[in-house]
Amino acid sequence: MRVHHREPELENHDRGLDWDLPRLLQRRGLLKLVAGAGLASTGLVTLAACADDGTTSSTAATPGSDGAPSGAPSGGPGDGPPGGGAPEENTDTSDTANGELPEETAGPYPGDGSNGANVLTESGIVRSDITTSFGSSTTRAEGVPLRITMTINDFANNKQPMVGAAVYLWHCDRAGQYSLYSQAITGENYLRGVQETDAKGQVTFTSVFPACYAGRWPHIHFEVYPSLAKATNSSNKIATSQMALTEEASKAVYATTGYEQSVQNLGQVSLDSDNVFGDGYDLQLPTITGDPTSGYTLNFNCAI
Repeated sequence: MRVHHREPELENHDRGLDWDLPRLLQRRGLLKLVAGAGLASTGLVTLAACADDGTTSSTAATPGSDGAPSGAPSGGPGDGPPGGGAPEENTDTSDTANGELPEETAGPYPGDGSNGANVLTESGIVRSDITTSFGSSTTRAEGVPLRITMTINDFANNKQPMVGAAVYLWHCDRAGQYSLYSQAITGENYLRGVQETDAKGQVTFTSVFPACYAGRWPHIHFEVYPSLAKATNSSNKIATSQMALTEEASKAVYATTGYEQSVQNLGQVSLDSDNVFGDGYDLQLPTITGDPTSGYTLNFNCAI
């Protein structure tokens, strides 16, 4: 069973989130994250998709033949489009038999300060609609609409809704590129955002369906933090994982204009061969409904 360790408080220096939060924001108490030694859990929790990416680069991350978008930084965790990077390793350490979400790599393009850029400190990152960039650019990412609803539960607290936590979500665009990192879009920060979980432990993001780039199954990355105030640096995260998009929805989307390269890439990988999901993905598959014309709705329920 995974035990989460609380990080020491960070000094209150200039952070972008300070401008997104109310001036009188009082620090919420840290959620109870340490599971009791004899904790028993009943029933599997149905999870939904998680994705992956993170490594600094100034080169385009168009799909490459090595399982990552070409032009991505070399030597990255291997999950993403980094050309020449080592394959992304699965770091699952969870007790999936009892429904705890597998812990995965953040990949080479996280944008959380652990590998180059830190978008979490920028004013504007707390938002539900992540289809556009914020700040100096307002470029909109093109693609089939995707509405993502995630329910985060506390595994150590009988899977009760985790209220007041923060979820940072990111994924590649229709071309398989990651904002902040891929050469063509280093000046963009779209398809990245943070939301606070409500009384039901839920967050919702409006996005677009991500591509399938060479070597990886279609996926979405996310990190969970104990609060918005803590969601400014990767050192404060309490969980990192990825959602695996469903084959049915992916095939339907990739048959539309703009996703042509994803058709070939999807045909060369499977959930079982993927270097992140290959050792088990039952708890990382969301429910996805809809169609390419009207868009898709993704629902994901997990316990961390």
